[in-house]
Amino acid sequence: MNFTLKIWRQNNVTAKGEMVSYDISGISPDSSFFEMLDSLNQRLIMTGGDPVAFDHDCREGICGTCSLYINGRPHGPVKGVTTCQLHMRSFTEGDIIHIEPWRAKAFPVIRDLIVDRSAFDKIIQAGGYVSVDTGGVPDANTIPVPKEKSDAAFDAATCIGCGACVAACSNAAAMLFVGAKVSHLALLPQGLVEAAKRVQRMVATMDELGFGSCSNTYACEAECPKGISVVNIARMNREFLAAKLLTEKERMIKESL
Repeated sequence: MNFTLKIWRQNNVTAKGEMVSYDISGISPDSSFFEMLDSLNQRLIMTGGDPVAFDHDCREGICGTCSLYINGRPHGPVKGVTTCQLHMRSFTEGDIIHIEPWRAKAFPVIRDLIVDRSAFDKIIQAGGYVSVDTGGVPDANTIPVPKEKSDAAFDAATCIGCGACVAACSNAAAMLFVGAKVSHLALLPQGLVEAAKRVQRMVATMDELGFGSCSNTYACEAECPKGISVVNIARMNREFLAAKLLTEKERMIKESL
């Protein structure tokens, strides 16, 4: 298969970037998108060119690092897959394929197609964990959890933190990511002790890092490779409001003493 690739090239976060055109031929339809980019880079290196920098790791749709914006969609035209799971048979012979990095203030471009997604790590560090003593591993089996809640928690926990929700949102909101991380802990007994502090800290960190507010267009859910539901955003909002009311109540009680 033959394609024309329009790829964003940018040396660093402060450099001015531009779209550069490349023609590539002889690509197997069964090749993955990254195998196609590997072929392009091999040809660029052999001809003395500068290879295209892109991020990847597991290439199994697990790690969330393969953050590419392809033809105007995060991870490309196929629903429910990451870029590393995308194959060239999803395109048509002779297609012009536009490849860009995630576009968000909180995700500055490091080089070419690689962005700095450490903002997500900072949100997790703010509260996306359980630090209280919950006992040993066998003890977990003795804590009853309603199946409805356990299923919802597992669904939320499938978020791989790729950032497609941010890239898809017109406001570059991270609320689906944060909502998923808040939900999968808030739904479980082990996470309830720190629930109020967790949601306030994570939401505050999200705002500080420059992510936008929810656009309510459901684009994040539509483009999420793991199908995370916007129900988690609603749950996060409820958790946040309840935490703020609890904090205000505690303040009033202290002032009355």
